[in-house]
Amino acid sequence: MLSTILNIGYLIGALAFIVGLRQLSSPDTARKGNIKAAIGMGLSIIITLIYPFEGAHGNYLWIAGGMIIGGIIGWLAAKKVEMTAMPQLVSIFNGLGGACAVVLVLIELYLFYNNGVEIGLGPLAIMIFTLWIGAIAFTGSILAYLKLDGKVRDKHVTFKGHNILNMILLIGTVAFGGYLVGIGLSGTLTIAIVFTIVALIYGFSFVGPIGGADMPVVISLLNSFTGLSAAAAGLIYNNMIMIVGGILVGASGTILTVLMCKAMNRSLLNVIIGGWGGNSASANGDTGDQVVKEISISDAAIQLFYSQSVMIVPGYGLAVAQAQKVCKELDDMLEANGVEVRYAIHPVAGRMPGHMNVLLAEADVPYPKLLDLEEANDALPNTDIVVVVGANDVVNPAAYDDPGSPIYGMPVLNVWEAKHTIVLKRSMSTGYAGIQNPLFFNDNNKMLFGDAKDSIQKLVSEVKNL
Repeated sequence: MLSTILNIGYLIGALAFIVGLRQLSSPDTARKGNIKAAIGMGLSIIITLIYPFEGAHGNYLWIAGGMIIGGIIGWLAAKKVEMTAMPQLVSIFNGLGGACAVVLVLIELYLFYNNGVEIGLGPLAIMIFTLWIGAIAFTGSILAYLKLDGKVRDKHVTFKGHNILNMILLIGTVAFGGYLVGIGLSGTLTIAIVFTIVALIYGFSFVGPIGGADMPVVISLLNSFTGLSAAAAGLIYNNMIMIVGGILVGASGTILTVLMCKAMNRSLLNVIIGGWGGNSASANGDTGDQVVKEISISDAAIQLFYSQSVMIVPGYGLAVAQAQKVCKELDDMLEANGVEVRYAIHPVAGRMPGHMNVLLAEADVPYPKLLDLEEANDALPNTDIVVVVGANDVVNPAAYDDPGSPIYGMPVLNVWEAKHTIVLKRSMSTGYAGIQNPLFFNDNNKMLFGDAKDSIQKLVSEVKNL
């Protein structure tokens, strides 16, 4: 009877996951969806704690201690993190999920090997798979964090022929895992630990050559790996909520990865083995004697105020400057003057999937004003002014006309088709992919140098005086 009631509770928790995930698809409902999913997780944890397990007595103090310590660390990390560093936080939390699955499997293997308990071929294969995918998710996510945070550069962790090493490690770890499954309990825990170490190395090496505009795709892919490892760990413990939750994370992460690859006009295999990041010979571009044209705050404000349509293109620079709220203030003032203001969102703008959507939702920008890549490109030829805020690679025409560019073939926002463009940047430095942008030298483009937040605040002041 108790088990039936608890299983119904698990079902309610799983339904909360699904409803929450569905609501996360829109910024308008994302906050509610996050709360519902958190409630489902809380319910699932409570049910797991009271679920009848043999030999579970005496462990509640350890469980409580782990939950309290982990909860405090998670709360402080989430509370203190800036929106700029949200991708890094996601990467770390994602990596810790993979590490948790690895630790669980190693403990189970220790108990099996130490006690000589019989284990079937299927369960052992699931354990080895969990070790493999969890280890890759852990070290891959940690390296992604280090790259996103600027602590590690691509050139520090990659070398010529790196992809060949990755293929060797991939084949080697799969073969090693098959060997472990084959020998079963005749092996030792030491061999399993060696396999885990090799898988950890592969996870680090796997992310090594990937950078630039591919990082959001990799984060999404690693997220799906963590979900799969959680689902596999659920199979080991016969815990339905772990299986359902892991499958939801794995499936959603995989679907998002495929959609982002489609938006970039690249296959997942090409992303994994290609690795953008400015390694092309033409990565820096040859600007020759070209010069940029600057625009003053007052002139920019006048153009915006008397235009009919404005398109704002947010990039990572918007996140760095924390300019989303003052950007919304400028939006409101222009709308009050009859100017149509919309936002063009590129799928890989920022450092993680949906980064720009999250920032603009925080500033209460209405969701209907956010245009995806195709919608924005259809509207750009009829737009008076495009304001590019801290974006570079996603508005770079080299993606179309420079076969030697690392981003060649990637669909970008065709902002140069608008009547005028104004680019807000701190300097003429290259973007995350490490390449120069010919847009900056176009006849219909003008540069507004400075911190994005400060520049937009000055624009707001000027517009108020018009």
